[in-house]
Amino acid sequence: MPSHHLAQVNIALPLEPLDSARLADFVAALDPVNALADAAPGFVWRLKTDGGNATAVRAFGDDRILVNMSVWASAEALSDFVFRSPGHAAVMRRRREWFVPMKEAITALWWIPAGHTPTVAEAEERLEHLRQHGPTPRAFTFRQLFAAPDALAPAPAGEALRCPAD
Repeated sequence: MPSHHLAQVNIALPLEPLDSARLADFVAALDPVNALADAAPGFVWRLKTDGGNATAVRAFGDDRILVNMSVWASAEALSDFVFRSPGHAAVMRRRREWFVPMKEAITALWWIPAGHTPTVAEAEERLEHLRQHGPTPRAFTFRQLFAAPDALAPAPAGEALRCPAD
């Protein structure tokens, strides 16, 4: 059993409030996509409130920003869900309809000890580290993965795990 899991955070700034007509399809997709994640191979944990999602979580110095955090058994498991799950991929294809394009990194990955639940403050620090220093073992991206601290093999090639549209 691996002693580390992969944590991820991604943030988004909606173009309009969540209760707007423009974001109705995004909001309607939250529960089904979250259910897909929960059932996906390699899924370990995701940030959620009693409402079942994380849209009420406030962080990153802007109350409008949406936060998505999860933990996965491996980079391959996360990549398979993010880029190859039809339900999630459909939402990803429409992200420009719903969210402001951001110039800074919006996604960070990092290894955590198995059993650790990352905090939003931890995610903020990791994303800020990535923005300031680029990919390092402390915070990285699918484009430049780093192996888990106890990995016997090097990190999978980022090319194989990236979004097919990149």
